[in-house]
This record gives sequence, C-alpha cells and structure tokens, in this order.
Amino acid sequence: MTGLIIAGVDGSAPSDAAVEWAADDALRAGAELRIVHVVDRRPYDITRFPVSDQEDHLRKAAGKVLEAAEAIARVRQPTVEVSTRSIEGVPSAVLREQEASELVIGNRGVGGFVGALLGSVTMEVAAQAGCPVVVVRAEQREKRGEIGVGVDDSDTCEPALGYAFEQARQRGATLRLIHAWQVPVHAFAPEVSYDLGEVRAAQREVVRKRIAAWRARYPEVNLAEDVQNAHPVDALTSTTCDLIVVGSHGRGALGSLFLGSVSRGVLHHARCPVAVVRSQEFVGGP
Repeated sequence: MTGLIIAGVDGSAPSDAAVEWAADDALRAGAELRIVHVVDRRPYDITRFPVSDQEDHLRKAAGKVLEAAEAIARVRQPTVEVSTRSIEGVPSAVLREQEASELVIGNRGVGGFVGALLGSVTMEVAAQAGCPVVVVRAEQREKRGEIGVGVDDSDTCEPALGYAFEQARQRGATLRLIHAWQVPVHAFAPEVSYDLGEVRAAQREVVRKRIAAWRARYPEVNLAEDVQNAHPVDALTSTTCDLIVVGSHGRGALGSLFLGSVSRGVLHHARCPVAVVRSQEFVGGP
C-alpha cells in the first residue's frame, strides 16, 4: 500500500461527501485513508465569558465527528485502511500543513451560511496546501466516466496534467482536454479581422504539443480534445465531468498564497468536484 489520502472533516454534509470521495480514491490508488478533524478553540477563548468544561465538550464533539466519518468510510470502502486523528489548531493552517499525496475537503463547512459557494478554510487550503486538493460538494451527481483538465501553453499546467492522466487511468475514464482561447477585441481598430479557422487549428496544436509526452506515458487513456472560443472558467465549468482538474498559477512568495483567477472561478462555479494542483508541486516531466 502506498500513499496517504487525507480527508478533512467537520461533520457537515460536504465533509461527509469528501470522506466518500477520499475512500473511493484510496481504493483506486491503493492508499491509506486518514480522517482528520481540527479542534479550533478560538471561538471559545473569551476571557470575560469562559466556557466551563470546554476541553471535555470539544474533545467529545471531535470524537463524535471522527466516529461518524470513519463509519461512512468503512461502509463506502470496507477494504481501505482507515485511521482518524484529532488535531488542535487553526483549521486552514493544520490542514494545509499535512503531508499527504492528496487532501480532500468539502466546499464549505458547518460555519458556512446557506447559499455559500466556498468556505474560507476551503479557499486557503486549496491555495496553499503542498499536495493536490480535491474540493467536494454534498450534491450527488450521476457518474459520466470523464475527467476534465485545463490545458494552456505554459509549463505551469504540467502538474495538473499529470494528476489528471493518473486519475483517468485509475478510473478507466476519458480525459477531456479543455483549452479556451479568446480573440482580442480592438475597440479602436474594428477593421482588424482574424481567420478563425487558422486560430482554431493553432490552438489545437497547442494542446497536442502540451500533452504529447503524457499521451506517450499513458497510451491506455482515452482522450477527447475540447478547444473552445470562450473564457477559461466558462469552458471548464460548462462540462459534465466527474472531476475537473485545474492548476494554480501563484508565483513567488506572495503569489503562492493565492489561487489564480481561473482556478478560483472554477471552484466557485463548478458543480462537480474540483482538484487544484499547484505548479510548485511539479518537479519533472513525464
């Protein structure tokens, strides 16, 4: 058994869905599943209004959350090795510092308000974790047998491609290569025109060059090219996939603290699970 997949839980419906997702992925990857609940004491540390028996109450609550999550995982995938861990601290900081091959979390937790698309913890973890982060929604969707991945002409999409190809291989799924392009609009030069046929052909060539090495490494993966004249977020979220994989293009000490605009937009608008794979994780080609 190789690899460790961590599911961050808080007892919410999205976190329950994250446990199911993580258990399925652990089975496919032959990995161990660790379920982590972070005990955050900050809301109760009010000097003027101390909470009696705070430690005992929080410990019991954490135990119930972990027990329920472990039961979900064992029912979902009985053969997967499952462990649980309760850790004190700030949830986003604790989760993003975990060493794992994959981190799975819900799109919002028990502190989120009705209608919220993403919780603050989810955004921080997706932006800063040192491994791929899968963000799962509570809503169940019919399986399509297809993984979508964003492809552009930069090296920063390589980690996302590697993760997506491996996910497609493990699932026996089709990998949809999604590339969006937009023709510049010249407000002061409306006479400028483009041969759209040539532009489309050039964009398809961008995709084929970018994935050539990965295609050679994963010849068993069925590929579908999806080159669209659209905004990248629209192109990625309009597909009906089981998972969308995007890169995070933060660069430098400051840039690495934030998600790129495309990955952030996909997390907000996609209706299926989204995997965010940071470019800093990539250490070599296929």
